[in-house]
Amino acid sequence: MRRSLLLLSAGLTMLSTGLASAQNNTPRNLILFIPDGLRALKVTPETAPAMAAVRDKGVNFRNSHSLFPTFTMANGSAMSTGHYLGDTGVFSNTIWTNYTSVPAGDTVVPFIENDAVLGDIDEHFGGNYLNEDTILKLARDKGYSTAALGKHGPTYQFDHTDKPEKPGLHSIVFDDATGGKNGVALSDEVKDALTKAGLPTTTPPRGDNSKAGDAKTPGTTSANVAQQAYFADVAAKVVLPMFKARNKPFVLVFWSRDPDGSQHNTGDSLNQIKPGINGPTSMAGIKNADDNLAQLRKALDELGLTASTNIMVQADHGFSTISKESKTSPSAKVGYDDTPKDFLPMGFLALDLAKALDLPLFDPNDKNAKVEGNKHPKAGNGVLGKDPTKPDLVVATNGGSDLVYLPNKDKKLAAKTIKALLDQDYVSGLFVEDSLGRFPGTLPLSSLSLRGKAATPTPSIVVNFRSYASDCGEAPTNCSVQIADTVLRQGQGMHGSFSRGDTMNFMAAIGPDFKAGYVSEIPVSNADVGMTAAHLMGLRGSQNGGLVGRVMSEALPNGVVPKAFKMVERSKKKSENGLETVLNVQRVGSQRYFDAAGFPGRTLGLEPDGGKQKTAGK
Repeated sequence: MRRSLLLLSAGLTMLSTGLASAQNNTPRNLILFIPDGLRALKVTPETAPAMAAVRDKGVNFRNSHSLFPTFTMANGSAMSTGHYLGDTGVFSNTIWTNYTSVPAGDTVVPFIENDAVLGDIDEHFGGNYLNEDTILKLARDKGYSTAALGKHGPTYQFDHTDKPEKPGLHSIVFDDATGGKNGVALSDEVKDALTKAGLPTTTPPRGDNSKAGDAKTPGTTSANVAQQAYFADVAAKVVLPMFKARNKPFVLVFWSRDPDGSQHNTGDSLNQIKPGINGPTSMAGIKNADDNLAQLRKALDELGLTASTNIMVQADHGFSTISKESKTSPSAKVGYDDTPKDFLPMGFLALDLAKALDLPLFDPNDKNAKVEGNKHPKAGNGVLGKDPTKPDLVVATNGGSDLVYLPNKDKKLAAKTIKALLDQDYVSGLFVEDSLGRFPGTLPLSSLSLRGKAATPTPSIVVNFRSYASDCGEAPTNCSVQIADTVLRQGQGMHGSFSRGDTMNFMAAIGPDFKAGYVSEIPVSNADVGMTAAHLMGLRGSQNGGLVGRVMSEALPNGVVPKAFKMVERSKKKSENGLETVLNVQRVGSQRYFDAAGFPGRTLGLEPDGGKQKTAGK
């Protein structure tokens, strides 16, 4: 509680500092541009000139951080609210909700990158599953024009409680579902503007970019060009001109699916670690996102809005190449029709835990069918126990990390589960819900700000998977490889781990309320993005939880440049087999930034030695 109050106090104090537009007479506009899955060190004037220009001419946040678990919806919740995941309850892209979600396919472990699923979860958690106000809602309530365009799920999350059928101002939302039965309705004003601009009212599909392939067929070799060109055209030719005509300040969120989608589905490296996500398809995805940003900046110039518009560019997470190799996993020794010999299958964590705990395994994505023989769960998720409707343990599969829930809070089962996980070579770090107690080799969820005022169920154990750097010839974070629990193949891309390759996201900003040509060495995170965006617009909402980010004062003209320190946290005791979870942290005041964590030698970016505090960047 004390730490929560300190964080809340720090956040509110920072809201009163700096010389940003909240104190200016001229209202400012804000564009949040999210290039999903963009690794910071892949941005150069050659690969991404528009983003490199924002970084080099504006503020370069060199010490950037995604929140762990490093997934899209989780970090989108931080950017949209300014809160850590312990408050937003969006612990990953797939979570256990403790009820059957019909829009998600009648499952208790819904994949939440979907508008209909988010609406369903809202209904089951008091009308707002985030339990915090989003910056688009706050801006809309204050009279700002608001819009969100881009990838299905995180785009809608920015103003998911807006109901178009109610009177008042509404956000303009365009995503994959626009024009379909589950899409957010467009107003007549927007439809007319689309017609005048020669644009359709339905979002085009991803086409070949959506093709992930399989164990024998390579995935895509195409970036998500057509779909994102539509979103960029809508923003540049419809939304921005409409907002200028209203003569009011605005906030526009543009969530670029690329390079994430192209890196996930890349067909350049079937079952091979190299080139992995450094092949031509991934690079085309980076260029595609960059072209979208360039189009938005050109539209601002042509409309005379550049001088009054702040632009914040931040990726939700970094990225890694997938490995499916393990020497200890029982499931890797079983033959599966869709899995190469000796590779980890989809759902290996659920399969291995079921065997170790001697519990029946059922598939929550297949009407709770029992998983036996050489079968694996369809989506990797699993419910374990004699009665699948009252499970003893639930596995929510996500990628570079998985969530384990113990519905009965059984401490003995927790101990057995942790022991089983410590035996696997693909595990690198375990984080356990505080109320279950402290276990050798683990750290508590509270150490990651994963324990707060969340409305959705809090995981019992978060399992981080092993990561390392390949010899790809680039910086280690660009060569990151991780074990991933996913239907995607070795050589394709994934994120979610506690590797520095996944926590190091691209972040930059430019505009009238940011310094020019400034390089910041101070650690920042996606929670800080939400708090800074609110500060720039003079917004302040009711806060149910106290796990908040800080205003990035060092990036603002005449703003305070705080000191940062490094520290290391370790398990209180090592496990019987000598393992300990180590967490590398940076600190600014009461704010904590997580570099990397896991078992020494199994996580990229984790330095096993140290522990003394020192100023970050020195």
